Amino acid sequence: MPKRSDLKLTKRTVDALEVDSKDAVFWDRELAGFGVRVHATGRKTYVVQSRGPGGPKRVTLGRHGELATDEARKQAALIIDRIKRGEEPVAEPPEAETTVAGLAERFMRTHVEKHLKPASIAAYRTALDKHILPTLGGMGLEEVGGAQVTAIQHGLRDTPVLANQAVHLLSRMFVLAEAWELVPPGRNPCLAVRRYRTRARERFLAPEEYQRLGRALRQAEAEGVIWPPAVAAIRLLALTGCRRGEILNLGWDDVDRTAGDLRLRDDKAGPRMVPLTKPVIRILDAIPRSGENPWVIAGQRPGKRLTGLHHYWRPIRERAGLADVRLHDLRHSYASRALALGESLYTIGKLLGHTSVATSARYAHLMRDAEREAAVRVGGSIGAHVANGRVEHG
Repeated sequence: MPKRSDLKLTKRTVDALEVDSKDAVFWDRELAGFGVRVHATGRKTYVVQSRGPGGPKRVTLGRHGELATDEARKQAALIIDRIKRGEEPVAEPPEAETTVAGLAERFMRTHVEKHLKPASIAAYRTALDKHILPTLGGMGLEEVGGAQVTAIQHGLRDTPVLANQAVHLLSRMFVLAEAWELVPPGRNPCLAVRRYRTRARERFLAPEEYQRLGRALRQAEAEGVIWPPAVAAIRLLALTGCRRGEILNLGWDDVDRTAGDLRLRDDKAGPRMVPLTKPVIRILDAIPRSGENPWVIAGQRPGKRLTGLHHYWRPIRERAGLADVRLHDLRHSYASRALALGESLYTIGKLLGHTSVATSARYAHLMRDAEREAAVRVGGSIGAHVANGRVEHG
């Protein structure tokens, strides 16, 4: 049974109650069995405990702030009387504490699956199932602290980008948990976790490397060692700067020769058009078409599209001596070449389908390099005539 105390529960006294690290129940001195549970997070819940013919029973009345103290006291008196008479108490069932697994399912169902594309949904699900839920899934939200998050991050220390992504995902879940009032404000355990420092990986193909890539593609095509649609897809990636998924999801109905565009319906930033250049048209004209397959990059199964390129890209890049080049680097290289030809960041953003100038600004340093080289050439040319002494060009 609850111990008597010298504390009378009023709004003022309950507001002032605090605990250090563990939950605690404070009982009222006047009504035996009426108390308030104070959680380490600051949440306070009114409870009733009494003994009847069927033994002791404890029920939860409601949260302090949502339920007035005087009203809680009245409800408690009625419930205690019912318990002593052997009747079922009439009260709200105890709140089921939300677990990380429960939050993850709500996060996926109401946020991720409604707002993100299938590939992103799959990536979120994989991160949850592999890195977060095995450790934290069964824990209540109030049990998760910075130490638990840091442990997950440390377990992924060999892949710092993946470690940061896992912490970011968990942080987004807790941001929504706060909005859904599942945790009190400021209860995000990821805020104090310092992310690993990573460097943006930049790799741009030089003209000579483009030549080697072209030779490797022609050789693989002539020898028949690579699935021909995969070769076409790699060429289209290099010629358009498109994302891998944009090319693999391209249907023949999306090739508008009249307007001179490729219609990208499933673009990351929404539908957009990509100009059909002569080299792109030559690639498309060389692809065999089947009336039963609507996809430009056909898979090896009838009627299906190719779903991945890494299996085909690895031998191509090895053959070309480009072992450190990723498929996505073809997109970066397209932007780099555009800058070298004098295109603006705004134009490059349009070509690549960026929705924000800030995204295109990652290439700004390349523009500065081009400007510096131009300044050297121009200054050298003029300096040959007006500077003191001899000036070397370039």
